[in-house]
Amino acid sequence: MIPVAEARARILDGVAPLPSEMVGIGQALGRVLAADVAARLTQPPADVSAMDGWAVRAVDLAPLPATLRRIGEAPAGRPFAGTVGPGEAVRIFTGAVLPAGADTVVLQEDCDEAGGAVTVRESGGRGRWVRPAGLDFRAGEIGLAADRRLTVRDLALAAAMNVPWLAVRRRPRVAILATGDEVVMPGDPVGPGCIVSSNGLALAALVEREGGLPVSLGIAPDDPAALAGHLAAAAGCDLLVTTGGASVGEHDLMRQALAAPGTRLDFWKVAMRPGKPLLSGRVGEVPVLGLPGNPVSTLVCALVFLRPLLRALQGLPPDDGPALRARLATPLAANDRRQDYLRAGLERAADGSLLARAFPKQDSSMLSALAAAGCLIVRPPLAPTAPAGTEVEIIPLDGF
Repeated sequence: MIPVAEARARILDGVAPLPSEMVGIGQALGRVLAADVAARLTQPPADVSAMDGWAVRAVDLAPLPATLRRIGEAPAGRPFAGTVGPGEAVRIFTGAVLPAGADTVVLQEDCDEAGGAVTVRESGGRGRWVRPAGLDFRAGEIGLAADRRLTVRDLALAAAMNVPWLAVRRRPRVAILATGDEVVMPGDPVGPGCIVSSNGLALAALVEREGGLPVSLGIAPDDPAALAGHLAAAAGCDLLVTTGGASVGEHDLMRQALAAPGTRLDFWKVAMRPGKPLLSGRVGEVPVLGLPGNPVSTLVCALVFLRPLLRALQGLPPDDGPALRARLATPLAANDRRQDYLRAGLERAADGSLLARAFPKQDSSMLSALAAAGCLIVRPPLAPTAPAGTEVEIIPLDGF
């Protein structure tokens, strides 16, 4: 068995971001930006009014109240063509260009108008309620840096910068193959000794959530020739993920399949719980990540290994950021030589800190426990007994 950190490093070794492609801004949500995005214009393009009111010269407002002569108006999109001179005012609306000569906007509720005369009762001072040109950004400025997953806010900014097309990383094509004579699809007849497959669908959902394109290869029976045919169908994909068949039983054929000509087994077995019989290799030019068959083992390994791999293929750091910490709500016994990923509830203590409560049952077949968990408690190999209150590393499961 190799340590988790070594397995991750070997899986990620040599992984390069996929090439970029151009997509319309309307199709870019959740995609990873492949190149910096610069503004194609200045926003706002000129000094504009931040409120409805009157465009005036600040020098004309001393003392107050001051009475000015109305000479026109400036709606948004239709700038006033003249110049504001001494003792003059222009009716202005939010977003409208500030007329030449004016340097201030006074609020409409602070003014009275009658017969073309505007009486200003209050003013915020010179430059008040004016948004200067370039307040948001200027033409040529980098508004969005490469290697970020595009959010709704990012797309709003790109649109405001007048950028209709974006260079994004191609979505990884991930072939997903379940294995085993006993596995049937949800909704199919469940014969004696059979189980309903959850792994393939769950992995496809994870791949899609992380920006990839899942490609289902179905279910391969426990037959070497049939398995080889299914593996060959992954040609052209960026990654092949299998579930099941990675253990030591006579019907666990994935290791044997990766000993055939044109294949390679890099490693098998990782010192972790759940997920020990994980393997990594290659079928032709396609990297293979072989996950265990137990559903909790599959998903924990997908979180620890597959998700970082998908991020790396899209030019993102393997992890979101520094590890999160929580305090134990209950004590934990000493750990053995495998790194543990304990399913646990997650709650807030009275002081606002996070409390992790490990579930009493940790069987790797129990999807109900994983679905109920708020986090995984990460326990390093040979970790000593940990009393309640001990700070531990956690992996939040929000959204997973």
